[in-house]
Amino acid sequence: MPGLKTNEVAGTRAVLRHYRMSAYKARQVLDLIRGQDVDRAQETLAATPREAARVVSKVLASAAANARHNDGLDPSELYVSACYADEGATAKRWRPRARGRATRIRKRSCHITVIVSRLPDERLARRRAVAAQAAATRSRRVAASRRRAGRVAEETASTVTEETAAEEHELEETTGEVSEETEAEGVADETAADEGGAEAEAEAEEAEAEPAEEAEAEAAGDDGAEGHAEEEG
Repeated sequence: MPGLKTNEVAGTRAVLRHYRMSAYKARQVLDLIRGQDVDRAQETLAATPREAARVVSKVLASAAANARHNDGLDPSELYVSACYADEGATAKRWRPRARGRATRIRKRSCHITVIVSRLPDERLARRRAVAAQAAATRSRRVAASRRRAGRVAEETASTVTEETAAEEHELEETTGEVSEETEAEGVADETAADEGGAEAEAEAEEAEAEPAEEAEAEAAGDDGAEGHAEEEG
C-alpha cells in the first residue's frame, strides 16, 4: 500500500471533479475558508454572493460527513486544513464572427478538493475556554436580567397597591361626603316640614280667630246702635 505523498495533507477529504467552472473562480472562494473551523467556514460561504460558494459549501459538508462516518471525528472539532482547485478538461468550441472568421471558446472545468482535520489540542483547549467564558457571561447576563425583571415586577406591584389604596381612600371619602350630604338634606327636609307644619297651624289659628273677632265686632256694633236709639227716644 503506497504511503502519503510528500505534498499530501493528512485528513479527511472530499473531491468534486469536472465541475463546469474555471479554477480561478473557485480559488477566490477557497481562499476565504482556508484554516477556519468548519462551522465558521460554512457561515462565511453562506454570506458569500458567488456561485462557487454554494458548490464549495456542499463539498465542505461532504468532507465533514466523511470525517464523522468514516473516521469517527466530531464535526465541531474539525477545521479546513487544506482546500484547492485544479484545472480540469477544457472543451473547445467556435463562435462565428464577422467576415467569415471564427473565435475560439474555452469551456473550462475544475476539480475542487477540501480536506478537514481535527483541531490541535491547544486550539481546542483555547476554544473550549472561550466557549466556557461566553457561557458564564451569558448566564450572568440572564441572571442580572431576571433580577431586574423581579425588581421591576415588585415596584410595579407596590405602585399598583398604592394606587389601589389611594383609590379606595378616595372612594371612602367620597362615600362619606355623599352620606353627610344626604343626612344634611334629610335634616333640611325635616326642618322644612316642621316649619311648614308650624305655619299651617298658625294659619289655622288665625283662620279660627278671625270669625270670633268678627262676631265680637258685630256684637259691639249692635249694642252701640241700641244705646243710641234709647238716647234718641
